[in-house]
Amino acid sequence: MAGAQAAGWRVGLPWAVTGAALGALLTAVAFRLGSSSGDGRGDARDENAPASPLPPPDISQMSPEERATRLYNRVMTLHSQGKSDSAGFFLPMALQAYAMLPALDVDARYHLGVLDLTGGDYAAALAQADSIRRAVPTHLFAFMLRARALELRRDSAGAHRAYRDFLQNEAAERARKRPEYTDHQDNLDAFHAQATQRRAGRTRAR
Repeated sequence: MAGAQAAGWRVGLPWAVTGAALGALLTAVAFRLGSSSGDGRGDARDENAPASPLPPPDISQMSPEERATRLYNRVMTLHSQGKSDSAGFFLPMALQAYAMLPALDVDARYHLGVLDLTGGDYAAALAQADSIRRAVPTHLFAFMLRARALELRRDSAGAHRAYRDFLQNEAAERARKRPEYTDHQDNLDAFHAQATQRRAGRTRAR
């Protein structure tokens, strides 16, 4: 059931993938995790990764935040390529990477919420949206997560309110030029288009 539910929100997947990170991943798609762990799982992970002529990046030199972000983008990229099985393989690793962070900023909570949605866990995604909203009441990421999570919960009225709140706060929020908005500009644009379409469809239905 969770897999079927998760498939629904991924129709609009581009809003979940960071454009700059996606470009970087496409040039280094062979991603080895835990190569220094010595537990023999590195080869299995490589079999699930697309082939690449480039050597895999050395994530042992990355900060915990960088590792979590790389795993997030790994999962999102695999989904965008239609490789749901491989994305599902990396999803628990990505969730664990975020769970190990000492603190979560708004951007990290957005990433974590999107990962929760990918796994069909709308309750966890709503919890991340609520945390973002408590920190920044009009932050656009909270509305984005709420809309998708409420759609998974089949709460069409709640999802409509989230889309509406996104559009009502979008101009003022984007004018603040928050760094995470710059990083996710393509995502915001894609979600804006979807929110506008849903508003127009609801208006015509009346």
